[in-house]
Amino acid sequence: MKIGKITENVYKRSILQQIKTKRGEVLKGAALGEDCAVFSFSGGAAGDTTASDLVVSCMRESAVSVPGMSKEALLAGKKTIIKDALPVKYLLLDCVNALAACGAQTVAASLSVLMPERAEEEILKALIAEAESVCGELHIQLARVGGRVTEAVEEPFATVVMYGKCEPADPAYHSVKAARPGHDIVVTKWIGLEGTAILAERHREDLLSRYPVWLVDEAASFERYLWAVPEAAAAVKSGVCAIHPVSEGGIFAALWELAEGAGVGLNIDLKKLPIRQETVEICNHCRINPYELMSGGCFLMTTPDGPGLAAVLEAEGISAVTVGKVTNGNDRRIRNEEEVQYLNRPHTDSLYEKGEE
Repeated sequence: MKIGKITENVYKRSILQQIKTKRGEVLKGAALGEDCAVFSFSGGAAGDTTASDLVVSCMRESAVSVPGMSKEALLAGKKTIIKDALPVKYLLLDCVNALAACGAQTVAASLSVLMPERAEEEILKALIAEAESVCGELHIQLARVGGRVTEAVEEPFATVVMYGKCEPADPAYHSVKAARPGHDIVVTKWIGLEGTAILAERHREDLLSRYPVWLVDEAASFERYLWAVPEAAAAVKSGVCAIHPVSEGGIFAALWELAEGAGVGLNIDLKKLPIRQETVEICNHCRINPYELMSGGCFLMTTPDGPGLAAVLEAEGISAVTVGKVTNGNDRRIRNEEEVQYLNRPHTDSLYEKGEE
């Protein structure tokens, strides 16, 4: 199998088809296009979104890079970049955003780190310090932290599980299943932010051979946009229907997941998808498709009134634009002026196509 998130067919065949056991406390479990699980322990039936004790959880896992350490130090002198290594900060923020999209406030996190035998204790210490720094800023408790040294991994590998709560007055969750034909589709901020920041940091020297320092520095600083709780909160208050984080696989993957999860079609104007010029330049240089590049910090939303929702977000200082419509049927059209293409099933994030220097 290829590096990165497993394909839709594998997920359906080897994961979803194996899950048989159901519990009434689980209001939303594993499903295509769903980022969180929702639980109720008040005895409510499955699908009950009115319970006052809703608990929401989200999990992310990845090989992780270590802050303040060069790749040569981390990889014991090897110069090969680990394609799928991400800062643990990004895993945490991705979970927080996914919980916020469900209308939940993140309360606690669990972090487990697998370490290779050759790893020094300093690496583990740096990873936990980075996680605590992020959680401290967001007032989230690291409720459980574990570590294990094993021959099974060659690089540090982290699993993050975050837990949130929904207040009684909040919507329980804004599933992709809430998307309906006729809804407008709104995209917040810009696509490719997360991947651009990683590429700018990972390939800085190569990029500086072509671009000015200010452009590379600005691209690397895109991680400041990855926290997306304010836009989720503003959208929830404004009657948004579905909210889906745009993460691994980029905007094309998120659009497919939205459509597949809701059983609907799409009509998208490619020219309206918001993208920063820094992302365009860096993706061109790295020969990467920006529409298939991980885009943490960006949300895909559906609503009966796209311009109204975009105006609410803009009033909060959050860039947002209506990019298309949810339609009947299964056609997922991407229009580029007079040319019409059809969205394909997601594949490996294009970040993983640029792994060597």
